Amino acid sequence: MKKLILDEIDHQILDILIENARTPFTDIAKKLLVSAGTIHVRVKKMEDQGIIQGSTLTLNYEKMGYSFIAHVGVFLEKTSMTQNVISNLNHIPNITVAYVTAGKYNIFCKVRAKGTKDAKDIIYKIDEIPGVSRTETMISLEESINDKKRMMHSIFKEL
Repeated sequence: MKKLILDEIDHQILDILIENARTPFTDIAKKLLVSAGTIHVRVKKMEDQGIIQGSTLTLNYEKMGYSFIAHVGVFLEKTSMTQNVISNLNHIPNITVAYVTAGKYNIFCKVRAKGTKDAKDIIYKIDEIPGVSRTETMISLEESINDKKRMMHSIFKEL
């Protein structure tokens, strides 16, 4: 695979877009003292190379009443049931992330709920999925690190 060549301007563009993907190219250009056309061309290049994939919107689930976060480790009866279980998990909207994992759990999920009763009901739904043998739940007390930039900065130091 061809190594991608990115420079400091690309780094700064990514830094700004990670903070707010809706930042106008003209604002980025003013901040970086380059033309808006330069920003457009560089962002397009990074999109074409697959470095930038879409843009995201971050919702504040707490403000919508979903402040309870649990992480649920899912044990399967057989690993061959993984895709079927994932398909069923996909029908539970409170599961915001699911990873197929190696190690203690076959699948590891992030669940958002209104509170403990809501979380319990969601976990019971997971337990009822054919192929799930049991679950193990951890309650999140606080999200201490959710930094989208540190990894990117580390990668640029390597370049």
